[in-house]
Amino acid sequence: MKRNFIPLLAVLAVTVLSSCGNRQETVEIAKDVMLDKVKGAWAGKMIGVMYGRPMEFMCTDTTYNDSIKWQPENVTAALNEDDIYGQLNFMSTMEKCGQDVSIDTLAKNFAYAEFALCHANLQARKNYFDGIPAAELSTPANSIHCEDIDFQIECDFIGFVNPCMPQSSNKMCEKVGAIMSAADGMYAGMYVSAMHTLAYSCSDIDSIVSRALSAIPAESGYAQCVREVIEQHKADPDNWEAAWKHFHEKWAPYDICTPYLPFNIDAKLNGAYVVMGLLYGDGDWFKTMEITIRCGQDTDCNTATAAAVLGIISGYEAIPEVLKSHIPAIADECFAFTDYSYNKAVSQTMAFIDENVDKGGGDVTDNVYLIKAQQPVAPAFVKGFNGIEVASLVSITDTDKWKFAGDWTDFAYGNGDDAPYKVSNAQGDVAEIEFDGTGVAVMGSWNTDGGRADVYIDDKFVKTVDTYYVAEAGKYEGNRAYLFYTIDLPSGHHKLKLVNSAERNPRSSGNKLYVEKILAYK
Repeated sequence: MKRNFIPLLAVLAVTVLSSCGNRQETVEIAKDVMLDKVKGAWAGKMIGVMYGRPMEFMCTDTTYNDSIKWQPENVTAALNEDDIYGQLNFMSTMEKCGQDVSIDTLAKNFAYAEFALCHANLQARKNYFDGIPAAELSTPANSIHCEDIDFQIECDFIGFVNPCMPQSSNKMCEKVGAIMSAADGMYAGMYVSAMHTLAYSCSDIDSIVSRALSAIPAESGYAQCVREVIEQHKADPDNWEAAWKHFHEKWAPYDICTPYLPFNIDAKLNGAYVVMGLLYGDGDWFKTMEITIRCGQDTDCNTATAAAVLGIISGYEAIPEVLKSHIPAIADECFAFTDYSYNKAVSQTMAFIDENVDKGGGDVTDNVYLIKAQQPVAPAFVKGFNGIEVASLVSITDTDKWKFAGDWTDFAYGNGDDAPYKVSNAQGDVAEIEFDGTGVAVMGSWNTDGGRADVYIDDKFVKTVDTYYVAEAGKYEGNRAYLFYTIDLPSGHHKLKLVNSAERNPRSSGNKLYVEKILAYK
């Protein structure tokens, strides 16, 4: 089995134990080697995201079997990728305010950034505008998207700036990740960041993948998925398709975000595809990225994550020329919505590494880093939505099941989204529906003229939800807004009632409720 080992003189463990082992140790990394690895990390992210971009969500319930084409100039488009500029927003805030910046400042700068957001990030932004405290933006109670892939995409820089220090990366993850994730969504970022930290001193991918598991709770769904990939790989190291089939059949139905579509942005499933690419790719850049892409779903994000791990292991100089040859031509051009170029991202990462190595008890000299290596330590387990399935889906047009009172009109976005809606236009309008299950979600859209709805379950008031948002949000089936959800009802028959509230958000231009369907859970 091919391995991509770092040359012996590049990284030296001061203790006799290999730096891929499990004891506390001091790791010595030459400064020029560290710089090469940081350059490789950011280059890997850029290469990976564009290698997988053309196939993003092209295959959602099957593997991708067509050809994969690459031209070195393709990497230019990485400058406009949210997979990169999203996390640079957090990095920029830390540059200006220090790495110990409060979660409130991080959340505010992210919420008011000029770029559009989707899914977990979008829910976090709306929650911030709705006045939810920054540390609670994406708890399972406040965000049904908290286990989406978003933090797994945006965590890379945290691992990049904490070489050999997965405890330090976890601490940073707890702050940044809380903005858009929780439970398996948080563990996704912790796991990926831990892989990055370990890759600085270990070239054995099997070891990196396995040791990073210690950074997340063993009982989590994410850890279970990674363990299953490892087991599948050990049993049949040349057959990634068998591993994919196992995961698709077992885990694909459990995406809480879009359970009514094969489109899947669950962090666990996509994280498993990252690990498949790394393990079955055997350290080879092309094989790793190809397998990750052929697994389907969020191919650009997943391939970028896997390639960043390889970039740290190999360093920039060892990246195949056909992959990296165009990076120098764009190295000083800024990523969209940032003042960061590739070169600035590299230099700021190095500055953070200087600070973090010193803070972690290590030493930084003119020529080398002496790093107090940390063993991964998992946080306390937080339960999310793992194992919840959709029992039924009822469109708003199913008049045999819905009952309406008041001024409700038909609505459809058009322009590729012809799904039928009902829109409440007046305070006091009522919509009722009965369902069987242990939970229910109301799906539709937020908008600048969105009103508030009082929600009742079994004729008991539950809460008031605000459907106002600063922009239209919810167009297209894969990006609907969750107006309301609950998952902890007693099993049985229930009734949901929505009442257009007597009050509306003072920023809203209307009091409309855009409703498309409900999902009942079991």
